[in-house]
Amino acid sequence: MPLVAHNDLPSFSRLRTEGVTVLSRERADTQIIRELHVGLLNMMPDAALEATERQFLRLVGESNPIAQFYVHPFTIPALPRGEQGQAHIGRYYESFDEIREQGLDALIITGANVTHADLSEEPFWEPLIEVIDWAWDNVTSTLCSCLATHAVMQFRYGQKRVKQARKVWGVHEHRVLDKRHPLVADVNTRFDVPHSRWNDISAAQFASADLHVLAESEEAGVHLAVSPDGLRTVFFQGHPEYDTVSLLKEYKRDLLLAAQGKLPQLPPFPDNYFDVFSRSVLNEFAAQVAAGGKPEFPEPLLLPHLDNTWHDTAEAVVGNWIGCVYQVTHSDRKRPFMDGVDPGDPLGLYKK
Repeated sequence: MPLVAHNDLPSFSRLRTEGVTVLSRERADTQIIRELHVGLLNMMPDAALEATERQFLRLVGESNPIAQFYVHPFTIPALPRGEQGQAHIGRYYESFDEIREQGLDALIITGANVTHADLSEEPFWEPLIEVIDWAWDNVTSTLCSCLATHAVMQFRYGQKRVKQARKVWGVHEHRVLDKRHPLVADVNTRFDVPHSRWNDISAAQFASADLHVLAESEEAGVHLAVSPDGLRTVFFQGHPEYDTVSLLKEYKRDLLLAAQGKLPQLPPFPDNYFDVFSRSVLNEFAAQVAAGGKPEFPEPLLLPHLDNTWHDTAEAVVGNWIGCVYQVTHSDRKRPFMDGVDPGDPLGLYKK
């Protein structure tokens, strides 16, 4: 903390209104404090583009008081965009060439919408692999979110995601498996994380790739894992960045699509998210739609009944990640590690 508004990205203004500390570039320049430059490869579709920006900016900005954070959003041109989304990217985002030229201390890669069973057939595959390859040699740590985790597991470790019979959807309890690792230091040994995915990389697949699982759920599987060195790549399968309303918006989208005949059936409720009252309200709404009515979606009735049971832990884990990056990153962000840091064990986890 704090974020630095080094450009006029609208998300900075939105976060200020929420109480997140965001410095102007002029004020930041007057303070003697170290900068950390974090890339945000945002591959989300237009409808979620700006919300995803804010979610990750918020986690980074709230994470740690030791640095000023310059977040550099960029995307992959091969992803389909509408006029509004393309205009937003054209005005506020940087190019990968600019990112590569200036260097980064850390990188976050978001999820994306897919249309193929095999990720290597997606239009973003080759450009994404180019970013992943560059980051491996030039960025201290890359945090992969959901689909990005699946892409890296397939590309770098030969582990393909597996389609599940039922969507992993809802808020699930997880247990920390290795309390000694600095990414989960002082984090509750049990904590919640939202999930929203049809595909899964199992604990056995992570183990087969010699990766270290740090947090897992009996119902939702692995959420948090790291590369063998403990830091170079951090894997999320869940969505700790989600807002309180994110799952509600996903449910609303699917419910309305089903009402229009674009989905074969009504979506199930996300696990452990709606209370009894909310389920009753939604069942009544679905019944009215099925009877040919056109009621307004009852969002105002539902909002007071939604709880966020994951954000504080998400903030703590991302804060720990930023702290680890800070400890080992060279002040010249084109050099991923400080002198004397072992790239194979940057955190000193395996010293004898």
